[in-house]
Amino acid sequence: MSVQAVEGSGTPNDPWVLTTPPGSSEFEAYRDPNANPPALVVQVGATELRYHLRCIDDLHAMLKQAGDWMALGVADEQKEAKPDTVEAWGRSESNPVGGWYGFKKGLRGRFANYVPPVLEALGLAEVEHNPRNNRMRAR
Repeated sequence: MSVQAVEGSGTPNDPWVLTTPPGSSEFEAYRDPNANPPALVVQVGATELRYHLRCIDDLHAMLKQAGDWMALGVADEQKEAKPDTVEAWGRSESNPVGGWYGFKKGLRGRFANYVPPVLEALGLAEVEHNPRNNRMRAR
């Protein structure tokens, strides 16, 4: 798998233009280190999602420690995440932030839909791009 060509530099004025792992939706993302707390901002149509900026480094470290492919397990906040998936880890009380990486209740889910493409764009991970049941691993 190769890193996909990515538009943008990941700043508020020049966001990355990315697609979800299945390739079904395009979205923009950028780092906002000056936000309180620092955020990874994801714009999906008119909806803005914010995750702790540290999720990039934390997810990469977890994947390196896991050492192999991990299922994404994308799920909305209102749905239970499958165990041993990126989505479950992004909500787990045992992750480095002690719970949800997403900030706004109601919009905290789908961590595994939007954060993995950012790691892929940064060259930190490989992400599968199948119609469903995608996985990722650290580079």
